[in-house]
Amino acid sequence: MILLFTTVDPWLDRAGILDGGLDVHVYRDGAWRILHGLPLYTEPTIAGLLYTYTPFSTIAFIPIVAIPWLYVADTWLVLNLLALFGCALLSWRILGYRINGQLVAVSALLALTCAFIEPVRTTLFYGQINLMLMLLVLWDFSRADRSRLRGVGVGLAAGIKLVPAYFVVQFLALRQWRSACTAVATFLASIVLAWIVLPADSRQYWTSTFFQSNRIADDMHPSNQSIRGVIAHLTHRPAPVWLWLLIAGAVALVSLAITVGLFRRGERLLAVSLAGLTACAVSPFSWDHHWVWFVPLFVYLVHRAQSRWGWWLLIAALYASIGAWTWEYDPKFVVVGLFLFPPWWPGAQILINSFVIVYAVVLAGAGLVLYRLRRAGVATVEDARAAV
Repeated sequence: MILLFTTVDPWLDRAGILDGGLDVHVYRDGAWRILHGLPLYTEPTIAGLLYTYTPFSTIAFIPIVAIPWLYVADTWLVLNLLALFGCALLSWRILGYRINGQLVAVSALLALTCAFIEPVRTTLFYGQINLMLMLLVLWDFSRADRSRLRGVGVGLAAGIKLVPAYFVVQFLALRQWRSACTAVATFLASIVLAWIVLPADSRQYWTSTFFQSNRIADDMHPSNQSIRGVIAHLTHRPAPVWLWLLIAGAVALVSLAITVGLFRRGERLLAVSLAGLTACAVSPFSWDHHWVWFVPLFVYLVHRAQSRWGWWLLIAALYASIGAWTWEYDPKFVVVGLFLFPPWWPGAQILINSFVIVYAVVLAGAGLVLYRLRRAGVATVEDARAAV
């Protein structure tokens, strides 16, 4: 938190952590529009921004309308910090820890520490929804495999923002059919509900807006931290769809193989963290704030560091590589995040793709963990049950 308030003036226009909240006002404006019968996708919202989320999301955002305009950003900031704390706590739960006073204190400390990593810092600044969606997904994976409610969190998260739908594929790869069906049913229910309440907006979204990826931003935007973004950054032109699909598909398959192996050998939090990061990597456009899945990865690394001090070096390296480091072009214009550093710097092509590069290292590291587990003869859950 000290870094959060000292690297950038907290009240600096367009950068200070206490001067943000633009995206949550877009959410509020979207909900306000449907309450007043105004079109959602054919007209711009606040600050001329287009609404890009699902029709169901506006229904979920209706409670924000009840918050007075002046207090929306601050209220959302507090809720996001609570969600960040909840994500840390659920991560420990997935690792098998019992929740007690000490664990609550450690989770709070980790949450404050992670507030400075760039995806979290930007989520807090813009008033984004990413931490809350991650909380829903982690809630699913903290439940027993046979729980009837397992999958509801993923379905709701995907109903608001489509990227979490990747976890349906993860459920299928794990052969957790009930969870996958629950997630899909919940997601479809969100579409049906929105279609009943907002038929015109739903028709507009699912037949037109859904296919207009240019509504988000150009592929070559520095903040597009995805495989498609890397291709565009390197070629200086929009990424060919076939090339992106080829590379992203191969990466997804490799990730699924690793996550399934890890999950079945008890490394559930690492598997879930890698799945969340993979969803960001293979998405056609991933803003930097989508990568909040580094938070449960940090919890996993701290867990491992309790038995081997060498893991603290990995924690430090990861923290340094995705921290909210700043570059000041002038006293009134500061950019946050290594990928926005000056393009004339040596190694600028590395910095502009920093999150995907870090992801590639994490993917390789997770593969190494799985390899060592196999060499050590760690049995899968299925093998253990068969032996009994």
